[in-house]
Amino acid sequence: MSKMLNVARKVAFIDGVRIPFAQSSTVYKEFFAYQLQRMAFLSLMKKTGLPKEQIDYIVSGTVIQDTKTSNVAHEAAATAGLPKNIPCHTVTLACISSNVAVTTAMRNIYAGDYDSVVCGGVETMSDVPIKVSYEARQLLLEMNKARGFGQLAKVASKIRGKHIGLELPAVAEFTSGETMGHSADRLTQSFEVSRREQDEYALRSHTLAAKATKENLLTDVDTVFIHKKGAVSQDNGIRPTSMEKMSSLKPAFIKEYGTVTAANSSFLTDGASACLLMSEDKAKQMGYKPRAFLRDFVYTKTDPKDECLLGPAYAVPKLLNKHNLTWKDIDVVEMHEAFAGQVLANLKAMDCDHFAANFTKTKKVGKPDLNKLNCWGGSLALGHPFGATGIRLVSTAVNRLHHENGKLAVVTACAAGGHGHAMLIERC
Repeated sequence: MSKMLNVARKVAFIDGVRIPFAQSSTVYKEFFAYQLQRMAFLSLMKKTGLPKEQIDYIVSGTVIQDTKTSNVAHEAAATAGLPKNIPCHTVTLACISSNVAVTTAMRNIYAGDYDSVVCGGVETMSDVPIKVSYEARQLLLEMNKARGFGQLAKVASKIRGKHIGLELPAVAEFTSGETMGHSADRLTQSFEVSRREQDEYALRSHTLAAKATKENLLTDVDTVFIHKKGAVSQDNGIRPTSMEKMSSLKPAFIKEYGTVTAANSSFLTDGASACLLMSEDKAKQMGYKPRAFLRDFVYTKTDPKDECLLGPAYAVPKLLNKHNLTWKDIDVVEMHEAFAGQVLANLKAMDCDHFAANFTKTKKVGKPDLNKLNCWGGSLALGHPFGATGIRLVSTAVNRLHHENGKLAVVTACAAGGHGHAMLIERC
């Protein structure tokens, strides 16, 4: 992609919103994914005052799709009462799915295809699709085609005990069998990140998130009302605790030498997010004052097994070097926190001469000032609905730029398969 810093057509970030993120099987356990995305779309329309007929396109990100509502962008838009003539599509790229939704919109606006795009992201872990075995599915299809009781009985006679098992979505790579937690554990060993460092970082995330919530800094969170449960106005996974309690937990993945625990990992989360992007000209025409310009982005891919969670260490140097920037030029950094160890390992990798020379093959960028990183908490505390986190990162980065009077922000995240993403944002 060409350097967007030098092009005339700018992509304006008008505003972003999300429903409160919640631990799975709590406040949103009775809702389908499309219903959560619908809530976020309605919140965005309310917050921006955007006339429905001014939407040119809608794109959402999600990971674990329900086959009945696989195009969750369409189902959410339709049930939100948005115009029926708006094209909608859904994208998926693991934990950076809504990042892809945003950058898809950026490309469309940059190319002049659309001027006003609603982006979304959603995930529910309270209602995951559960399949019967392949053999059982084949038998069920045969039964569905059977004509008469005789054919039905013949197919039914083939049923065996092995057909009874169920297949749940695996938190592991299909091709490599890699589990995120195991990857994080090995990463902490490779970069010598101690258990104490991970617990301290996780405690920092929860403490900062609690402080930001108390000070009403998380202005992207919109209150939703749930029948019989009333108003849901805050994320419910924020749990500041003590180092003593955190250190008492046993390793969650590699029992022998692991350092990744439930306390220093993100938790299963339900939630949805949305944002409005426009061309600069369209924003001016409609009287909107853009909060930021989304300037450029990169995606990277590396070894899906041994470097599964090292995406930021590859993507950030590529982005910064492309624009001749250093960390000193960046005022706000928002990095996805899948695991505390993953964040700390990426920071060490970015600051490693050997890693830069032999792996990224770019100029070493070093690590950012910790005082610029995830200052309102991150996924460890706020939660991580897979498909919704990317927009949360972008909205938080923009809000922090305004709150802290900064100019440039970098958003970065890792994703399954060894994918990485980084985005450059400039405050208006």
